Amino acid sequence: MSILLPGLDKIEAAAQLIYRTMPATPQYTWPLVNARAGAEVWVKHENHTQVGAFKVRGGLVYLDWVRRELPEVTTVVSATRGNHGQSIALAAAKQGIRAVLVVPFGNSVEKNRAMQALGAELIEFGKDFQAASEHAEHLAEEHGWHRVPNIDLRIVTGVATYGLELFSACRELETVYVPIGMGSGICGTIAARNALGLSTKVVGVVSSLAPAYALSFAAGEVREHETRTAIADGMACRKPDWGALEVMRAGLDRIITVDDDEVKAAMRFYFADTHNVAEGSGAAGLAAILKDRGAGGACVGTVLTGGNVNSEVFSEVLGNAMCIA
Repeated sequence: MSILLPGLDKIEAAAQLIYRTMPATPQYTWPLVNARAGAEVWVKHENHTQVGAFKVRGGLVYLDWVRRELPEVTTVVSATRGNHGQSIALAAAKQGIRAVLVVPFGNSVEKNRAMQALGAELIEFGKDFQAASEHAEHLAEEHGWHRVPNIDLRIVTGVATYGLELFSACRELETVYVPIGMGSGICGTIAARNALGLSTKVVGVVSSLAPAYALSFAAGEVREHETRTAIADGMACRKPDWGALEVMRAGLDRIITVDDDEVKAAMRFYFADTHNVAEGSGAAGLAAILKDRGAGGACVGTVLTGGNVNSEVFSEVLGNAMCIA
């Protein structure tokens, strides 16, 4: 299914809806990050939302639409690795709607707890996100629940508001590096860039151990691939979304892959240089900037998409202090 990107009026309207629940997040440039990257780097801090990730924006817009247009809906179901689920849980609770979320076995314990604390009912199913997604589809059909997709026009419109904030504050950005999970973040970034009429290049970032979107982007068609990343669960996509892929092929400059060691290093750098916690997928954009050093121009941006990393995992990542300097 194709995704028709929202224009400026739709994105601005979504922003006003979102700001009833949360303020705009900051974007900062950090001297130590700049020195490390050899460029002026602007970081959009989506780890500063009340669920610790950018996904909350899409959930608020989507569930507002459900309440207005589908008043008969009493239960929504979706699949998640955690951040999308927190978004749906928070937004559904605001609308008085029951949320059932399917996560794969072995999902982040702390993300699971966060979703439950927001009122969601959790079901564990399958070995990866794709299996969980297919089970969520089955549950929707079996029980007559409303299936919340992980990406569609309303979710992209909500997510595009962080791009609107970033580009409005930093119009001089030459390139922005955005992690790719299922694609809502990068599609929203492209939508905001296009709506403002800017020439900023958008570079996608995927894990080399979850390369489905990179392979699909190169081939021009959906290519499934197993995921083996141990740190970037938010980018662990086995089967890309065709509509998102179309948007990427029309609006991306290119896609960069980063491995788990590069992501872990970026997580350490964020903490050492800014004292912000970044989960694996949240640090992937910085990892790509460092890998791509100099190629993006003198003024670049990235999105710290989330900070929801298990304490034990983060402790292990920080344990390798030799890599911080």
